[in-house]
Amino acid sequence: MTTSYLPYEPRQQQLLPSALQDWLPEGHLAYFISDTIDALDLSAFHTRYAEGGPRNQPFHPTMMVKVLVYGYATGAFSSRKIARKLHEDVAFRVLGANNFPKHRTICDFRALHLEEFSALFVQVVKLARECGLAKLGTIAVDGTQIKANASRHKAMSYERMQKTEAELKAQIEALLAKANAVDEAEKNEPELDIPAEIERREQRLEVIRAAKERLQERQRQADAARGRSADDERKPRDPDGNPRKGPLYKREFGIPKPKAQENFTDPESRIMKRPGGGFDYCYNAHAAVDDTAHIIVAAELTNNGADSTRLPHLLEAVRDTAGEHPNQVLADAGFRSEAVFEALVDHPTELVVALGREGKKPLAIDPNRRPRTAAMAEKLRTEQAKLAYRRRKWISEPPNGWVKNVLGFRQFSMRGLRKAQAEWRLVCAALNLRRMATMIPA
Repeated sequence: MTTSYLPYEPRQQQLLPSALQDWLPEGHLAYFISDTIDALDLSAFHTRYAEGGPRNQPFHPTMMVKVLVYGYATGAFSSRKIARKLHEDVAFRVLGANNFPKHRTICDFRALHLEEFSALFVQVVKLARECGLAKLGTIAVDGTQIKANASRHKAMSYERMQKTEAELKAQIEALLAKANAVDEAEKNEPELDIPAEIERREQRLEVIRAAKERLQERQRQADAARGRSADDERKPRDPDGNPRKGPLYKREFGIPKPKAQENFTDPESRIMKRPGGGFDYCYNAHAAVDDTAHIIVAAELTNNGADSTRLPHLLEAVRDTAGEHPNQVLADAGFRSEAVFEALVDHPTELVVALGREGKKPLAIDPNRRPRTAAMAEKLRTEQAKLAYRRRKWISEPPNGWVKNVLGFRQFSMRGLRKAQAEWRLVCAALNLRRMATMIPA
């Protein structure tokens, strides 16, 4: 007896056109993102196209925003990957409504609307507040290093820059001498495009000079922050400029360490230590997370690997994004600083900041030199502060894990601090929407 199967006709055409809305099950994330973005104000995305002009018709900004946000919410960050999924993935085709922008169009749209995507993050946070998913009772802050779009092989140390600069100068001088030589022996040598060789080396020399100047300017700023000046003769001085006891500084004012590095592909990225060991060019991404539903209420980025000065910036970012200050903020020991505690002494937000690793011997704190830190140490001995701080890991660390291990976002696609900042907010907005889709009943 022949087995009976359900009908299977790969070449069967549909008699009536299908509705895109029937292609996905009810409650799919793509529908939630589509409906949510339709409810947001996207007028800023339309402004760029308001004047019209002779160019070709652009793709609809609402469609482009939906496709990009859904891509980031599902781990598709590359414009090439998104363009491919618009053909292959049902959810992308539903959101794209059978529009198929090329990868360059998607990449350009994202780059042209950096400020608009940052503002979109703010709108998503406000919507989460209206839905009761972010109440700003207690927030926790944390930072994580994310790789920059920069190659470790296209970087050079200050010491190597000096050597290469001298080598290039010598090569240029030799080529110029050869170009001016008209002796008979030159006729027997292989033909060499000397002007092109000189131009190539001069371009390389200019790139290295610019990198050296950036390193020197960064070092001048760091030295000035330490109280040094260009005429200090490498001698330590007090705030009044008078010499004080102590060894001489190892380098002149504004001279970087020999091993200080600069990257040529993304000069604004910085070498940072990876949690698992080793070093990479990274940015330091910070997120302030509300304790109600793990909604990220502030997303900031810096190229400084240290967290010790970032707490005031994060609290201001929370106020700017959500409209008010939180009642309490929890932070690990990386955010501790006497200067920060002093700056936030009258802040409406209660600070609970660790001063060392859990389970380790407490730090010896001189109350005369660091009175605010000593006061925080005293506060952390109370049972109320201990109970509050125990919640920090549960609040702040899951979103970083979701970004890296659920979304798979481990490296920025865009270069430069400003662009990476906008991309980080786009990632956090996508994660918030994904979180809201599971928390808001259909």
